[in-house]
Amino acid sequence: MKTFAAVIDVGPDFVERRQPHREAHLARMQRLREEGKVVMGGAWADPADGALVIYRAENLAEARRLVEEDPYFLAGLWPEVRLREWSVVIQ
Repeated sequence: MKTFAAVIDVGPDFVERRQPHREAHLARMQRLREEGKVVMGGAWADPADGALVIYRAENLAEARRLVEEDPYFLAGLWPEVRLREWSVVIQ
């Protein structure tokens, strides 16, 4: 398994606009964590203008699929996601 960092930019009023999709997003993230596909994730604190999610996947294509199947992505709340393989040195 490889590790991928998804650095996510969100549009304006993200905190308000995410509400209808938040329950589905969090349930999916929890399921992916239990499956070993998500290590951690969350929005930037102040201002909440982006997020970071650390994924575990076999390859970049799988990591991209994990991003693109997220309820926030599907709702257009993640307009820009920079997905990079990350060489983890220490945990």
